[in-house]
Amino acid sequence: MNSKILQAFEKLAVEQPDKICVLDGVQQRTRQQLMQQVEAVAAELIQYQHQVIGLLADNSVQWLIMDLAAQRAGVILLPLPLFFTPDQLQHALQSAGAIGLIHDRPLMIDNNFLGESHFVKSLMMTFTACLNTSVIALPPGTAKITFTSGSTADPKGVCLSNDNQYQVCQSLLTVLQMQNVRHLALLPLSTLLENIAGLYTPLLSGGEVILLSMEETGFSGSLSGKLYQLLTTLSHYQPESLILVPELLSALLLAAEQGWKPPESIRFIAVGGSRVASEMIERARKFGLPVYEGYGLSECSSVVSLNTPTHDKPGTAGKVLPHVVIQIEEGEIVVNGNAFLGYIGTAMPQLNTVSTGDMGYLDQDGFLVIHGRKKQLLISSYGRNINPEWVESEALAHPEIMQCVLFGDAKPYCTALIHTRLSDAELENWLLQVNKKLPAYAQITQWQRLEQPLTAKAGLLTANGRPRRDRIFNYFQNELESIYQEPQYGIF
Repeated sequence: MNSKILQAFEKLAVEQPDKICVLDGVQQRTRQQLMQQVEAVAAELIQYQHQVIGLLADNSVQWLIMDLAAQRAGVILLPLPLFFTPDQLQHALQSAGAIGLIHDRPLMIDNNFLGESHFVKSLMMTFTACLNTSVIALPPGTAKITFTSGSTADPKGVCLSNDNQYQVCQSLLTVLQMQNVRHLALLPLSTLLENIAGLYTPLLSGGEVILLSMEETGFSGSLSGKLYQLLTTLSHYQPESLILVPELLSALLLAAEQGWKPPESIRFIAVGGSRVASEMIERARKFGLPVYEGYGLSECSSVVSLNTPTHDKPGTAGKVLPHVVIQIEEGEIVVNGNAFLGYIGTAMPQLNTVSTGDMGYLDQDGFLVIHGRKKQLLISSYGRNINPEWVESEALAHPEIMQCVLFGDAKPYCTALIHTRLSDAELENWLLQVNKKLPAYAQITQWQRLEQPLTAKAGLLTANGRPRRDRIFNYFQNELESIYQEPQYGIF
């Protein structure tokens, strides 16, 4: 079988077979070498055509080979986040009806669920059969299943076609007008954004992708104690493009302000996952970090809008990509075109429309402005609606505040959990400045210091770095409730 992504790359391989297209910390591969390995793995996978196989592995060339080989063989690929708990992994595999799992690590899943294993030499990974899974009726055309990391213990499986993913690639190539891009993948490849915008798109631009393990890049969910490794990696590999979550951007900006010089090779840095203050973006650019904010979601195969060097307005999520149309319905962003095929186990009408659950609007110049999540609106005990991401982005504009999560639903005022290097006095002074920009009802009245960062591994962040508010609240409920038990007068 041939996907449009594979067809486009094959054409490049025919035109320039000896051009380097992917490298890791050990070796590099030409287009021809990569396609030969893809064909070899596809020959082993063809017996599983139209069936689901999970992929649980660190960033590597083998991850890319498995992805492309699945497209060639007509296998439905289920990339799995490394931070998933054993229960979440088993849920994902069972709910998708996976017949097996390709992995590069020991599995902690219930042995009653796992069958025989064998080593796949062409991938240098292990295939383990999954037992007691039923054949699941998936939407026609499903080629990839990506699990959203919502606020529940059991994430939802989003079914995507190869065309869904290809359309995003084509739009990104059109609006970015970048050729032969050298991209360094910092986010896990199981993250759909990195998979499509950081893997397929650079390859189809005629460029190359640098695939290092999370340990090698220094970013494995958090940057605790590993910032130097990340900076060293960037300086050594001299990438032209990166995709960051806000926490990573904050770390790089802090390093730049302390004397680190970003590689002059970097031409474009996309940042997404949650809202970023325009002040942070502008400050990053002054230090040689060409940052551009975008917006997307799994149900739309990742990117929906993006700021670019030619169409840019900090503080917005950029212009809508040409393959989709956005409408605003009662304040909610609705995306028309390139919609996902459906969720696993949920019958959905084929409307080709996605109600995002995000609040926002298109400004007079056509830039998308995001306010925050509809379902995450805080409603104070005074009846005021507050978008927590708006307040959080203002607090996070300080380079030494790494994380900020706001609470205050049904309360008289807002409280924030903050992970920062600032002293108490410095933090108080900064929050005074932040609060001057905010209406009284949205100001951070109280705060609690986080001694350790929130992580996806602990189940408190999504793969894209968004806070899982319900889980964070439950985890810190005693601390938060004790704050609100203190005498305090809210301002409305």
